[in-house]
Amino acid sequence: MVSVQDGPNTDKLLVPPRESNPTGTGSSLRAPRQGSPARRLGMTRRQKDRKDFKEPEDPEERARRYKEQELKPLYKELLYTIKYKLGKPTSNTTYTDTQLQQYIKEAFGMTDTEHESLSEKVENAEKPFYCLKVTVKEAKGILGKDVSGFSDPYCLLTIMQKGQEAKSSSIPSKVQKAVLKDSAKRREVFQTDIKKQTLNPVWDQTFKLVFEDITSNNFHMEMWDKDEEVSLVQKFDEFRTNLHGLKRMIKDAKKEKGTDDFLGSVVLNLQDLHCTEDRWHILQPQTETYPDRGQCHMQFKFIHKERDETLSAGRSPYVNYSGILQQFVQAHISKQKDSSPWKGELCGEGTTLLEHYAAQNDISPFLQDLAKWVAYSKLYQSLEVDSTVLFKQLTSIEYHWDQQELPYQQKQELGDSLHDFLQYGLCLVSKYRDIFPPKSTPRLHTLLRVLVQICKTRAFQKLNPAQFDLHDEVIDAVLNGTEEWFNIKKGLHQPMTKDLLETVSALSLLIREVQEDIRLSKDVWNRVFASAVQLDVFTVVYQKLDSLLAEELRDTLSQLENNMDQSLANSLFPVYLSLQAIHKDKAYLQKRGKVLQLTSFHEDFREALPYWLNKAFTTTSERVEKAVHVDQLQPLQTGSVPVKHSSSAVDIAACLQPICQLWEQLSWPDSEEGFMLMVKLTEDMCKIASTYCRLLKSRVKELSDNSDPGSAANMLCVVVNDLEHLRSVLNRLPQQLNWAGLRERTRNVIGETQFQNTLPSQLQHTQALLNREIRAAVDTLGKKMHTDIETFVRRMATRHRLPSRSTEDAVEPLMRYLEEELKYMNENLVQENFNSLLTALWTNSLKILHLVSQQEDSSVVYFQRLQFTLQCLEQCFHAEGNGLPLEMLHTDEYKTLQSLLMLNSMSYQQLIEKFFERKIWEQKVCHGEKYGAVTLIVSYTRSEEKLHVEVLNAVKLIPLDSNGSSDPFVQLSLEPKHVFPQVEQRYTKIKNCDLNPLFEESFEFPVTLEQCQSAGACLLVTVLDHDTLRSDDFEGEAFLSLKAVPGVAGGGAPNPNPAQIRLPLLHPKPNSEATLKLLEARKGDREAQAFVKLRRQRERKSQEASNNEGTTK
Repeated sequence: MVSVQDGPNTDKLLVPPRESNPTGTGSSLRAPRQGSPARRLGMTRRQKDRKDFKEPEDPEERARRYKEQELKPLYKELLYTIKYKLGKPTSNTTYTDTQLQQYIKEAFGMTDTEHESLSEKVENAEKPFYCLKVTVKEAKGILGKDVSGFSDPYCLLTIMQKGQEAKSSSIPSKVQKAVLKDSAKRREVFQTDIKKQTLNPVWDQTFKLVFEDITSNNFHMEMWDKDEEVSLVQKFDEFRTNLHGLKRMIKDAKKEKGTDDFLGSVVLNLQDLHCTEDRWHILQPQTETYPDRGQCHMQFKFIHKERDETLSAGRSPYVNYSGILQQFVQAHISKQKDSSPWKGELCGEGTTLLEHYAAQNDISPFLQDLAKWVAYSKLYQSLEVDSTVLFKQLTSIEYHWDQQELPYQQKQELGDSLHDFLQYGLCLVSKYRDIFPPKSTPRLHTLLRVLVQICKTRAFQKLNPAQFDLHDEVIDAVLNGTEEWFNIKKGLHQPMTKDLLETVSALSLLIREVQEDIRLSKDVWNRVFASAVQLDVFTVVYQKLDSLLAEELRDTLSQLENNMDQSLANSLFPVYLSLQAIHKDKAYLQKRGKVLQLTSFHEDFREALPYWLNKAFTTTSERVEKAVHVDQLQPLQTGSVPVKHSSSAVDIAACLQPICQLWEQLSWPDSEEGFMLMVKLTEDMCKIASTYCRLLKSRVKELSDNSDPGSAANMLCVVVNDLEHLRSVLNRLPQQLNWAGLRERTRNVIGETQFQNTLPSQLQHTQALLNREIRAAVDTLGKKMHTDIETFVRRMATRHRLPSRSTEDAVEPLMRYLEEELKYMNENLVQENFNSLLTALWTNSLKILHLVSQQEDSSVVYFQRLQFTLQCLEQCFHAEGNGLPLEMLHTDEYKTLQSLLMLNSMSYQQLIEKFFERKIWEQKVCHGEKYGAVTLIVSYTRSEEKLHVEVLNAVKLIPLDSNGSSDPFVQLSLEPKHVFPQVEQRYTKIKNCDLNPLFEESFEFPVTLEQCQSAGACLLVTVLDHDTLRSDDFEGEAFLSLKAVPGVAGGGAPNPNPAQIRLPLLHPKPNSEATLKLLEARKGDREAQAFVKLRRQRERKSQEASNNEGTTK
């Protein structure tokens, strides 16, 4: 039995270390990094672009020598591999020898002559010995043959010619079981170790089985249970402890002593195997007793033994494999049609050849992955290779690190390769701006992950034990790269002369470059670095550029000292804005412990600040003056919504906006200086507004001199709208300039009084000026309309026109005039000014109507016409909600005039009704009984249409006779008379000498419900003192609304409950009733005069009663 370990021939790979090797495992990574060749590669990815690269003196000779020494030995190795390849490739595609030869011919660039010559040498080379390298790894689920239920398995392995299996046993009963046991003396059979008492044995043993012809041989593996002789005592103990094994013990007793039990076998045709194969195989039974016998895990590899080593001048297979791999990759990349990075794929021919070569030379997967890593990491520095390819190989190396021990030379190679790639990767990281633009961030991210993975691998930690902090190294690379990038940009924008304007322009361009780089660092690259290496690259870059930019700013501004003028200040403004934008980005810094050098950068621009303010004021004033000069004072009719102001109003709003933007752009940090700056800006804007108002007045006067009255009025409307637009612009200034925020900032340095006396005071003064000008213009527009309205009203109300025209016809000229004029004004005035005009016209119209209504001897028709006019004017000025709101129309003057016209427009019946309604209200609000009181019981029966009144008594009457008493009686009448024309008055009996008479008399009045519910309908209760020789004296009167009588009010029950009501007696006041005065003025109305006469008589009797009361007392 021969057992060998997995791995290449260590006699050629293991090389003792040289003492002078400076890159051994004990060397530090920090010291040589600065001098690493990768650091000097710069931005290029190809050696031919390097500045320090020197072309050889004879390129053709150098290429020929390289081909002879490097490529042709590898080419012969590949021809040898093709000629003696064994097994099938792992890919599904099978290639012929001709296809494989054609592929390597193109990949190595061999001519037909060279190919034939090298092929002849391979034909004459020594033929290798074929070997099948088998690794028996483990088994699972095998049969338990021992009494304990377990087995002691071992495996027998060999290669047998097809058809020889049946001849290997002379005992017919054993032919199917002991194929290898019976032939052990005649051929080479390998045996694994015996694993005690297990059903899942693990061997992990490797054997090399030599064979001559792959087509006529099979691989045989048999698994047996080792059966050793056991004493009787041991057998008894097993029986006692395991009764279930009784059957097994009986079977063992029948068996020959020391005979092993068959567990299963695996027979494979060599032609069916791949060149490298690793999988589980089912153990086949020889009988049907136990068909399920478990599985065995084995690895197969066809290798060459005693391969001709003269083909590659004695170089190790690993070195050849690396060279072949690199040549295949270069050939594959050179054939790519696009410029995309290579992602690690090779064509089928190349993959097949590498697989066969690695198998034939017994190159382990670890060494294959190592060769790929070394080759790919070198190609990455010269060709476009995707970083994911490197990441994949690092993962494979990490997986194999604990599986297999690398030879010393390969360890050194791996350590140097990881170290060199780290240095090169850091070099690329330092130049990430140029090598990995924003669209290539995935490539940068993968590279950083590769660097992280290198530092995490146990191989790197073992082979490079020196302290290496990747986080710090990346920070150093970014800092050095940032400073180098800044210096390059500074050199690109260096001014050609010493002119100060060019110097400032160069600084501005440099700052813009820095601003864009900071933006990309924040929005693009920071995510990449944070995700891959947990580095806040934005903070690193920002702090570095902050210091570099601060130094450059100080150097440049020092040259401008005492040389400031308007042009230099203008060129410095973009510099200030860019620096401000950069300074605002500090809010995104993660670490703020470090004081930034640009924190107080605004102090360097104090000298330029007055020039910036002057430039803004001068430019705005010139634009406003030009805008007014070209303004024709015509409304702008642009878009679906008409604009009623002219072009200059739009221009001034646009002109003032840059001044507001200037405040926002400056964002002056110093609060006290910021307040003074705001005062200056507000003052300048108020000056510009006043100037615009003055220029606009001059412009309208200039254009109106040569225009007709209609055009002049139109232009005046436009001027009013322009001023209103300007006022709205000024009203928005406190919000646009954020005065509230400024007040909060300056609260500790500026008092409230000082603040209000400056900023708001300036604005209020300018707004007051605009308001005066607007009012004056509106008054000018309304002055002619005031006169016209008065003329129309007086003409309409002229007495001699009253009979000839209806009220509607009389008012029509005034309404038509107002409709035309107000429509014109509405079309030419903005809503605010139109409302102002309407308000003035409404107030003047009320005055005119009130003045006209004071004419003497006016008829009812006259007042009806005035009342209708007032209603029409109200509707006109309200315009269904589109004009003045009703709250503004219904002023105190309007209410007084409306009441006056309404009363004068009523008929005498309506006035009488109003009189009694007034009396009912007075009765309701009277609570004292100065003149006594009367008590009634009243009800109304609807079915009978009768009013029932019972006079109970009177109390506290005034003594009107000379004896200090009275002879009272009660008079009942239903008022107004025109509502109850047929109802007669009723009287109670006279109670002599009684101031608290008890009457208890009932009366009925035949009246309808409709009469009772009429306006002013009431029961007039009059208490009189009977006199025999002269007219009766007046004690007092009371008014009971019929609407409050049970049966009239409410639901109208069939038999309502009578109500007892106590009414205080009232005395009329002389000349206190307006309705009486109106009735008295109607001389031609006899009914009105009769009613007035009756009420005047009662007023006189009331006065006489008061006098008599005083005499009696």
